[in-house]
Amino acid sequence: MRVLLDECLPRQLKRTVSADIVKTVPEMGWAGKKNGELLRLAAQEFDVLLTNDQNLEYQQNLKKFKLAFIVLVAETNDILDLEPLMTDANVALNRIQAGEIVYIEASAI
Repeated sequence: MRVLLDECLPRQLKRTVSADIVKTVPEMGWAGKKNGELLRLAAQEFDVLLTNDQNLEYQQNLKKFKLAFIVLVAETNDILDLEPLMTDANVALNRIQAGEIVYIEASAI
């Protein structure tokens, strides 16, 4: 499994992702790329885009990319808000297929 972390996520989150290969958008030299171009590039080298952009599916036709999407839904993009979501995100990584989008949200307590 090859996972790309969107540039809106803290790079420290990379260590919590259970995948064979995990890269950040800046590591790939793609920082600042617009969503369409970024998704086209990502689909060539990755299986999953991990992001917190909840509007992505409304901005792009995600079905045209051979890529799966996991969206982390948290109050902020701070590592302390995102890390608790990673257990469920890693479970989703094992099941998700290209063209799918999965939202991972904190449990309401």
